[in-house]
Amino acid sequence: MRKLIYAINTSLDGHCDHTNFYPDEDIMTHFTQLTRDAGTFLYGRKTYELMIPYWPDVAKTPPGQDDREVDIEYAKAFDAVEKIVVFSQSLDGVEGEKTRVVRTGLRDEVLKLKQQPGKNIFTGGVNLAAQLAALDLIDEYHCVVHPIVVGGGTRLFEGIRLQEKLQLKLVESKVFKSGAVALRYLK
Repeated sequence: MRKLIYAINTSLDGHCDHTNFYPDEDIMTHFTQLTRDAGTFLYGRKTYELMIPYWPDVAKTPPGQDDREVDIEYAKAFDAVEKIVVFSQSLDGVEGEKTRVVRTGLRDEVLKLKQQPGKNIFTGGVNLAAQLAALDLIDEYHCVVHPIVVGGGTRLFEGIRLQEKLQLKLVESKVFKSGAVALRYLK
């Protein structure tokens, strides 16, 4: 059975708006390695629109251009993922043959995806992740906590509604040169 892995960057005070910080090269390398283990991405509309077409376009960047080499490596790993499933009630269409929209049945769809052969399933963002956590579908949580206090914006698991508290086990941590910390938790 494939695992559903939630991976995200967050500030020390739990804000995860991508405009508040930009991952350095070590952190981009970390996320590239994670992404190479992904066979499917699950996104909500907002995260999908942040990621597509941005990363597929970066993947087409010839070496030596203005983009950082680590960004291009991440983009290539991202672009190699077999499929993208977008859970959205409002998205009219999607780009690419490997992307599809699902409007209902989050739990059933994710359970079906987990049963399929292949690499792990990854998700990010806030709203969809909160729904997946509330349904107890996330197997691993990968959080990179940046050493900044933002003081505003969207918070990690904002609006989550759990039946009972979710107890996680820390199985790995890594400190980056920047002072950011990667934390890996299992359910």
